[in-house]
Amino acid sequence: MTKTTIKQQNIWVLTPLFGTLLFICLYFVATLFYPGGSQVDKNSKGFSWTNNYWCNLLNENAINEQHNSARPLAMAAMFVLCLTLAIFWYIFPKHADLKKSVQLTIQISGTLAMTTGMFLFTDLHDTIVNIASLCGLVATVGTFIGLHKLKWTKLFWFGIFNLALVVLNNILYYGDGLKLYLPVVQKITFLFFLLWICLITINLYRRHVKNNFV
Repeated sequence: MTKTTIKQQNIWVLTPLFGTLLFICLYFVATLFYPGGSQVDKNSKGFSWTNNYWCNLLNENAINEQHNSARPLAMAAMFVLCLTLAIFWYIFPKHADLKKSVQLTIQISGTLAMTTGMFLFTDLHDTIVNIASLCGLVATVGTFIGLHKLKWTKLFWFGIFNLALVVLNNILYYGDGLKLYLPVVQKITFLFFLLWICLITINLYRRHVKNNFV
């Protein structure tokens, strides 16, 4: 069997990468349909990358009180993102040489986090965020254990950098008068987190192909 054939047969390992790219495309298109209104200006037109949150796209009505035409696309993007991360947290522990108990913990917590996250658009937004964040934290800690086990040091420290960004998000959210900067930092955090997931996925794919070829 040639290496090209092996690559083609194991392309499914890259599913989280393809899912992430699809999410980004849907996210961008959804912003084009957002009527307007932000935390800075209720009457502003369209989606502001510096003043609007991702969650604004999921609301039934925009901040300017117009019907939110972006919602269907944003919900589709949310579904794709949650499914993508659930698949990632199912695949990663299986290929990270982890104990069965640790594998199951990552898979279950990751799936619960993403299943809960699909309901982010409901009136229970804050509760959903807290539950999904807690389950996601367990899955993320498990990911760090896997990265350490695989000796992927650069990706391990990139993950630590992402955690620092999450802490910064919380500081801005709860800090007095700092929320103005949160939309930008939120998007930067989102971007780096998804990049982290994609890089891990690519490394998993390369490792999987190499192991099957040898």
